[in-house]
Amino acid sequence: MEINFDGIPGPTHNYSGLAAGNIASALHAGAVSNPREAALQGLAKMRELARRGFAQAVLPPHERPNLPLLRTLGFSGDDAQVLASAAREAPHLLASSASAAAMWVANAATVSASADTADARVHFTPANLASHLHRAIEAPTHARVLRAIFADPAHFVVHGPLPSVRELGDEGAANHTRFAVDDASPGVDFFVYGASRGATAPARFPARQTREACEALARRHGLRPERVVFARQKLEAIDAGVFHNDVIAVGARTTLFCHEHAWEDQDSVLATLRGRIGPAFTAFVVHESEVALADAVRTYLFNSQLLARDDGRFTLVAPAECSEDPKVVRVLERLSQPGGPFADVLTFDLRQSMRNGGGPACLRLRVPLLPEQRAAVAANVFLDAALARALESWIVRHYRDRLAPEDLADPQLLHESRAALDELTALLALPPVYEFQHI
Repeated sequence: MEINFDGIPGPTHNYSGLAAGNIASALHAGAVSNPREAALQGLAKMRELARRGFAQAVLPPHERPNLPLLRTLGFSGDDAQVLASAAREAPHLLASSASAAAMWVANAATVSASADTADARVHFTPANLASHLHRAIEAPTHARVLRAIFADPAHFVVHGPLPSVRELGDEGAANHTRFAVDDASPGVDFFVYGASRGATAPARFPARQTREACEALARRHGLRPERVVFARQKLEAIDAGVFHNDVIAVGARTTLFCHEHAWEDQDSVLATLRGRIGPAFTAFVVHESEVALADAVRTYLFNSQLLARDDGRFTLVAPAECSEDPKVVRVLERLSQPGGPFADVLTFDLRQSMRNGGGPACLRLRVPLLPEQRAAVAANVFLDAALARALESWIVRHYRDRLAPEDLADPQLLHESRAALDELTALLALPPVYEFQHI
């Protein structure tokens, strides 16, 4: 089955506007955030999907602020002195060290199902996220967490990240979609990139994922070349704020839901997918005349989850913003008619995450597991009613309900975050995965 591992927003969830090309992040830079509400909103989505029978699990937040980063950059003294000097001399570096962007675990790794790999194991490669400092620091913790959860070498391989250089920029599963008739059958891996050697760059915003990284991931995961498809993001889309493919397209099983401006030479891309996947492949393409590219980015229509149902249709999980735009509502109503792909559309208030540019699809990492592979996971990460109650209590006890940019230098915030994460590792039955736990 495909299990959605959702990231828990961390105690330092804040709006620092660090992500070039992420329009929502830029618009809300400097605003006051509510970390407690962010975590509870994410938990509410997980709870409801689990209640409806969809397999749901969690991934923990990262330690923030990241003091090792600040010390590497020359700030010295005890923890309070490091935070104070960074706030005084380089507030942008303090903001990078305190980013809670690891909550968007669609960027945590690329995952390949055992049905697709040469050694019949599930492969993970943590993303290097080389395009931005505040994200590049995530890879070591993601690797430790994934190795702690997927620890059985008979079933899982967790690689190290690709070298952290621009030529191999890798943003994880946000640029990867697996298509298959069902969760256990061999699939077709669809990799999307924005940059490649010698190619024209976007005019306004940087392209984050490279073709070279996609090719390396396919090789190291042992994917069959005839079952891999590469496509390039449309430059116009990147410059409109489509910094990852999951902002403009979502796919599952043999169904694709996308905008007409998702990829360069889109007709050829769709024809190639149809040829590799077979006659069951269906693409539902929304045209510019129905929903303009700018509105697709603003509402995050395509940053939705497609959850397969037993009747062959899907539940679409969308942000609440989609229910507030008349054109988007009309598209969703049309696709929810009898014979359409969506049996139902669920919208969730994820505004704390959305204001930083992350919708439902950003918050989850899809992991396809056979029953014996799921049974090999010893950690207490699969969401049930008891874990949901425990997480809610943990969030309410440890999270602030207000965080302004100037609060990132507060040493007490660091202490609160570490205390919360120390308790969380025990709750999730994880070994020590944070650097402060080894001091």
